[in-house]
Amino acid sequence: MGICCLQQDKPSKPALNEGIGVQSRLNKSYRFAAFLFERFPDLSVWDALNRNQNIQHTTNSNMTRTLTAVALLLSSTLYVSAQVKAPRPSPSAEMEQTVGHTEIEIEYSRPGKKGRTIFGDLVPYGKLWRTGANMASTIEFNTDITFGGKEVDAGKYALYTIPGEKTWEVFLYNDWKIGGTPDEWEESKIAAKATVNVQKRGTALESFRISVENVKNASAELMIEWDMTAVAVPITVPTDDITMKSIERTMAGPSSRDYASAAAYYLDEKKDMAQAYEWMKKALEMRDDNPYWLLRRKALIEAELGKKEAAIATAKKSLDAAKEAGNMDYVRMNEKSIAEWSK
Repeated sequence: MGICCLQQDKPSKPALNEGIGVQSRLNKSYRFAAFLFERFPDLSVWDALNRNQNIQHTTNSNMTRTLTAVALLLSSTLYVSAQVKAPRPSPSAEMEQTVGHTEIEIEYSRPGKKGRTIFGDLVPYGKLWRTGANMASTIEFNTDITFGGKEVDAGKYALYTIPGEKTWEVFLYNDWKIGGTPDEWEESKIAAKATVNVQKRGTALESFRISVENVKNASAELMIEWDMTAVAVPITVPTDDITMKSIERTMAGPSSRDYASAAAYYLDEKKDMAQAYEWMKKALEMRDDNPYWLLRRKALIEAELGKKEAAIATAKKSLDAAKEAGNMDYVRMNEKSIAEWSK
C-alpha cells in the first residue's frame, strides 16, 4: 500500500471556526464512506464519496486534497481485503515416519488425476520429473541410510525421478533448494540413484502420494504412487548399530560425564559432599586427560570437605590447565580460591 504525499501551495490561514468545520466534515465524510462500503460492497470509492452531500459541495482545497488521500487509502485497503482466498490445485503435504531410530520427513505437493492420462502423457516417459507439483519434493533423514543399496549421509535431499513404462530411475539430489527441476543437471550432485520396477495398482489413485511403507526395525520402502502406477525404493537404516552401542554403553555403567554431572549437582545443592567427591574422582579416572573445569569442581568439593591442602593442589592443576587452554576466567577463579584457602 503506497502513501501519497501531495505538495500544496501555502493556503491562507483559515479562521478557527472554519478549520473546525472542515475537520468535522472530514470525519463525517470518512464515517459515511465507510458505512456505504459496508452496506454496498460493489460501490466504487468515488461513488461513495460523491453520494455524501458534504463532500459533493465542498470547495475547500484542503478538503479536496485530504479526501483524495482518504480515497486512495480506502481503495488500497479494500483491494487487499477483497483478494480471493482459493485452494491450491496441488495442495502441499508432509509426512513423517520413524524407522528403527531413523526419522524420515517428506515434503511434497499432491496433484490430482482429474480424468487425465498421467504417465506417458501428463508426465512423459524418459524425462526428469520433480516428483509431484510446484516445488520439487524433498526427503530428509536424521541418520545415515542406504537408498536402493547406495549409502547416503544423513541430511535433506530433493527427490527427482525419470518415469518409464517398465522401470523408473529415482534420485536423491544434494541441491534441494532449487525449487523445480534444475536448469542444468549435475551428476556430481546425485547422492544416490535407484532403478526400480513399475508395479500396477489394483485401483486408480486420484491424488499423487509419497509414503514410507512396509516399515520394519531396520528397513522400509519409499513408495511413489499415482493413478495405476506404483514404485518402491528399498531403504535400510542403522538400527542394529545404534541399538548395540546403546546397550554396550548402558551395560558398561555410568560414563565419566554421568559421574561428573552427578557430582556437580551434589556440590551445587550442598548435598552429600563425600559422595560427590567419590563420583568426581571416578569421572577423572575414566578420562585420559584432566580438564580444568572438572579439576575446578574437584577442588571446590575438597574445600567443602575441609581438605584445604588437597583443594589448593587440585586448584593449581586446574589453573595450569586453564592457562594452557587460554581460559583466563578459570585462571582468575582458581587464583582467588587458592589465595582464600591459603589463609
